[in-house]
Amino acid sequence: MMIPTRRGVLLMAAGAPLGLLVALFAPAYWFAGMVWIPGVLALILLDWLLSGRAPRTEVTCPGAVEIGAPLIADIAIEPRRAMPLGLEIALGAGPKLRPMADDRVAVRPDERRVSIGFVAVRRGTEAIERLWVRWTGPMGLSWRQRDKAIGRQIAITPDIRPVREGASVLLRDAQIGEMARIDRGEGSEFEALTEWRSGMDRRSINWAASARHMQLLAREYRIERNNNVVFAIDSGRVMCEPIDGLPRVDRVTSAALLAAYAALKLGDRVALFGYDSRPRISSGLVANVRAFPLVQRLASELDYSTAETNHTLALATLAGELTRRSLVVIFTEFTDQTGSELMLRAAANLLDRHLVLFVVLRDDELENLAAAEPSGVDDVSRAVTAAALLRERRLVISRLRHIGVHVIEAPYREVGPALVRQYLEFKRRNLL
Repeated sequence: MMIPTRRGVLLMAAGAPLGLLVALFAPAYWFAGMVWIPGVLALILLDWLLSGRAPRTEVTCPGAVEIGAPLIADIAIEPRRAMPLGLEIALGAGPKLRPMADDRVAVRPDERRVSIGFVAVRRGTEAIERLWVRWTGPMGLSWRQRDKAIGRQIAITPDIRPVREGASVLLRDAQIGEMARIDRGEGSEFEALTEWRSGMDRRSINWAASARHMQLLAREYRIERNNNVVFAIDSGRVMCEPIDGLPRVDRVTSAALLAAYAALKLGDRVALFGYDSRPRISSGLVANVRAFPLVQRLASELDYSTAETNHTLALATLAGELTRRSLVVIFTEFTDQTGSELMLRAAANLLDRHLVLFVVLRDDELENLAAAEPSGVDDVSRAVTAAALLRERRLVISRLRHIGVHVIEAPYREVGPALVRQYLEFKRRNLL
């Protein structure tokens, strides 16, 4: 494809005033103005013919990227003869990949490799679709442009950086004394007899064994493994609203993966359940850390939704799938009173057999609006509305706790570690 450069367009446009001047001051040469434009067009065509051939290009990039993380596409350039002048390269990607800066890069004559960066802004599958190459001729009057299909599929997965960075630290810290109490403590499976020490429960003393060995011996128990931990993620309309640049559902998915990794590491079984107006994803229970990539892949398939969440249908379906007592962790958000009432009833039905934990993200924006000093009527209105929403939110959390549901409310940066600590506390107290 031939496209005039800015220089070529300006040179062609300069023919109009020059033709006018010739017509005014040298009428006998009036035809010079008519010759100018065809002459410039001929020069542009000649420049395009002399511009040479497109270089060979090869695009390499990762096949997967975490949401919110950068994706760097490297482009190798191999000239067929000499390096084309004014070479520019651009990549075309779908809306889930946003260019970090300009998606077009100028290539210096001595460069043989360039990079173009994108940021993954939504989960799912996206493609780098096409590559465009353009360069100028020796006179800089025309662009020669070529494009080719790339079709490189990129899987945009949930952010598991907290898993890599946080899980090992949390579990390592827990292993200093805490894990000993989790693994060998006030559990349900007999482990061994040990010497009774001050601070141990007197009910654990085995009097018959103590009499035989002439010293106080206590029973030591092992906490039961293979407990069921189900992570139910609400992906309805409210959960798809952004918080600090990313949807709430992506923030809580990272926390769920962090806790799932910890649970698999400690020998429990994990399931992922996603829902909005109806159940969407149900992974079934998996065990062993080797199953974590499966959980991660299923979490990446949890789609964004504009539908209102139906807690009644989703939690009733989940309860029907569970055949034994489980820890059910529900990631959701509540804004309206009617939806909250239905959610409370659904949670109460789960409590008959299961341990239920709700996880909600603290709404810093609402708290800032409610606490801000008003400077006008609009500010007063916003502050009153925000305070009313916060009161309703606290009322729902209070009612959840009143019926026996555990609740974690934390900023999105802290919700993952808070969830893991609560899970470890449940294991220590043998509540699972």
